[in-house]
Amino acid sequence: VQLVESGGGLVETGGSLRLSCAVSGLAFSNYAMGWFRQTPEKEREFVARITLRGPGTSYADFVRGRFTASRDDSKRTAYLQMENLNPNDTAVYYCAADHWGIGDRRPGDYEYWGQGTQVTVSS
Repeated sequence: VQLVESGGGLVETGGSLRLSCAVSGLAFSNYAMGWFRQTPEKEREFVARITLRGPGTSYADFVRGRFTASRDDSKRTAYLQMENLNPNDTAVYYCAADHWGIGDRRPGDYEYWGQGTQVTVSS
């Protein structure tokens, strides 16, 4: 099983990035996909989640209205569109897979994880 994030980088305050999470080795459509982030100072925290086959999404309060989670099951890829970024969004971002979508926002709810992609927002 592999989850490979891409799309991170350096962006100015107010800018946008689109993260991708390409998944292989599992039945992608049977997994809810989550996005988390982590900095050296903080524990890994929930950012966003999209349910199986994508009818439902949920977001942390600090990103609601700025970030959008989506998925393309034909490409076995999940996405996180991030708008109006600010320096507090600087972190390593991880995607994760939750079999049958029975979990929610806790890292322990997810069976598989990517390696992370760095997002840095300059002021």
